[in-house]
Amino acid sequence: MILAPLRGVTIRCFRESYAEVLRDCGFAEAITPFVSAMPGFDPMKDRELAGGCDKSGLKITPQFIGKDPQALKYCLQRIKDAGYDTADLNCGCPFPMVRNKGRGSGILKTPDVLRRMLEAGCEVMGEGKFSVKARLGVGDSNELSRLIPLINEFPLRFLTVHGRIAKQMYDGISDMETVKKIAAGSRNRVVFNGDLDWRDGKDMVGRSFIRYLGERDDSSARLLDYVDASRKELCGDRPVLGRVKELVAYWKDAPHWRKIWPILKIARNLDELALALRS
Repeated sequence: MILAPLRGVTIRCFRESYAEVLRDCGFAEAITPFVSAMPGFDPMKDRELAGGCDKSGLKITPQFIGKDPQALKYCLQRIKDAGYDTADLNCGCPFPMVRNKGRGSGILKTPDVLRRMLEAGCEVMGEGKFSVKARLGVGDSNELSRLIPLINEFPLRFLTVHGRIAKQMYDGISDMETVKKIAAGSRNRVVFNGDLDWRDGKDMVGRSFIRYLGERDDSSARLLDYVDASRKELCGDRPVLGRVKELVAYWKDAPHWRKIWPILKIARNLDELALALRS
């Protein structure tokens, strides 16, 4: 299985803190939450990528978001020089502030830009080393389908398809029938994403696995380990609390966390966090 990128959650510190669980549950690879491919930005200064691959033992594939082919080329060459041998392009971020700027899922609205980004990715990374993660479309579930002939021109590692349109965000049910139709017309391998149960042991999963972590008997103990690791990396209580709350928000419906979440979500410092965990 591949661990899906969840911004603010499946970050490097999380992957290293939960490395044992990830490997035991069958994950072999993780796609990083996206790093911006902007002119002049050195991706090796980003916390996700600095210092090379993390200590989780998983294969790490950096994901980039952007719409500037030259900036993408520069970023890809930097990570390639640092030892990463695969990379991914985010064509799926559904948030309006991203897609309205033509990035993430918004790139599906500009086929010429998408073509140039794919050209850049395949040129730098090489055949079968560059992948794409996309939504079905922005407002139309056939948008990606219409782009498959264009995407088929490129020798991708795989095409990951999240079975929702961007305007759905994460609401509703994934349209797996449309994903299957896309897979049937794709020359590249298609990886399914969206509403998959990690216990099925295939494709790219994220949220179902994150929710599972809150159902485990050791969820509190492992969370404290994550807090300790985050304290070493971040400065002050507030950023640590913000990071932890993003993770635990996925657990709020688990039996053990139903009474803890209302207390934890209003915690103002790590002492109050510890108090919530003891409640």
